[in-house]
Amino acid sequence: MQVFTASGVSDRCGKALPSGTKRTRDWFMTTASTDKPASSPLAIHSAADLTIEDIRAAADRIHGAVVRTPTLHSKTLSDITEADVWLKFENLQFTAAYKERGALNALLLMDEERRSRGVIAASAGNHSQGLSYHGTRLGVPVTIVMPRTTPTVKVMQTESVGGNVVLHGETFDDAYKHARQLEQEMGLTFVHPFDHPHVAAGAGTVALEMFEDAPDLDCIITPIGGGGLISGMSTVARALYPDMDVIGVQAELFPSMYMSMRGEDLPCGGDTLAEGIAVKAPGDFTSSVIRDRVDDILLVSENALEEAVSLLLQIEKTVVEGAGSAGLAALLTNKERFAGKTIGLVLCGGNIDTRLLANVLLRDLARSGRLARLRITLQDRPGALFKVMREFEAHNVNIIEIYHQRIFTSLPAKGLVTDIECEARDRAQLDALITALRTKNYTVAAVESN
Repeated sequence: MQVFTASGVSDRCGKALPSGTKRTRDWFMTTASTDKPASSPLAIHSAADLTIEDIRAAADRIHGAVVRTPTLHSKTLSDITEADVWLKFENLQFTAAYKERGALNALLLMDEERRSRGVIAASAGNHSQGLSYHGTRLGVPVTIVMPRTTPTVKVMQTESVGGNVVLHGETFDDAYKHARQLEQEMGLTFVHPFDHPHVAAGAGTVALEMFEDAPDLDCIITPIGGGGLISGMSTVARALYPDMDVIGVQAELFPSMYMSMRGEDLPCGGDTLAEGIAVKAPGDFTSSVIRDRVDDILLVSENALEEAVSLLLQIEKTVVEGAGSAGLAALLTNKERFAGKTIGLVLCGGNIDTRLLANVLLRDLARSGRLARLRITLQDRPGALFKVMREFEAHNVNIIEIYHQRIFTSLPAKGLVTDIECEARDRAQLDALITALRTKNYTVAAVESN
């Protein structure tokens, strides 16, 4: 079994194979895992059901109804990663995600009878908004089943674009089963968020536009949840640029497609920033496409996702959700592999809670040394804190908050601990302050963020 690295072909353990070894995509297991939830429908489609012609037809079909988003070069990200980086801004769609492409294509391929009866989906994310928006625009009744645990803001966003939201169950699996039940009881048509050729064909139009704007790409790095986006994009890549590297990326907490393709068993679940690609059971159809057309799948940490969200806001002045940052996170984590290559990244969505975004930005400032909490041991006497604050002033470090602790401490009764949250220009400035305090015999410790 083979995998592909920046230097060429290697075996599973990373050992280089002889030069001239034929490049194939047989690094994947030949059979996917058969462990699926009881609600998973039987596979009725394969990779052969999705072609470049299907995607070109989808592009014509949805033209004018979705935003033709720009693909732009990022000089700063190119300098940081030592690659030539191009960004496809799908977060500029009306619903702030590429998902509406596939939803619209699926709706337009239905006959009038099915449209008049209405459609249904189970989703607490971008698919629900894309389907609701275009369904309402076309006069198609749209029912969205969401778990009762879905944040109120997502329910309101879906309802605001015309969706009829039904809250059921505690998990997505519960909502999915109920949606399939309502499909039968009410005669509705179920629109899967990823595991259908019509949806994947709509998603593939992202690649048609990207390759038109950036025709010299060596590689695309694409987020994978259920696999609809990368199925469509890899189909276009294989048809137009057979030698292009097609790389998928998943959050370490949800490596479902990674496990399915490699036949490995890893933990799957948790609170990931990339909730848009937090899928436990990959699609049957999308798995067949990925096995045939994708070169590799990478996993990224939560810290890498947070860093990527922060960088895109600071550098590109654009807001992305965790899933939308996954491609950049993979690039930042694997700089040596992609150095010198021309890379295309899809910013697939921008629906992130504002409070969560604020938390991500503050945590990134802390990791970079620009924001810190210093724990300093003082004597409990007049002027002790003033002397410490003079050191902050001397080093031009701004104090944000001060917390005194006299009771819940192991220090003697005349001692106290003070936590000072502060903002520095960079880590070097912060380190200089800490050194100065220690030189004056203060006990100083930085309270680390994770």
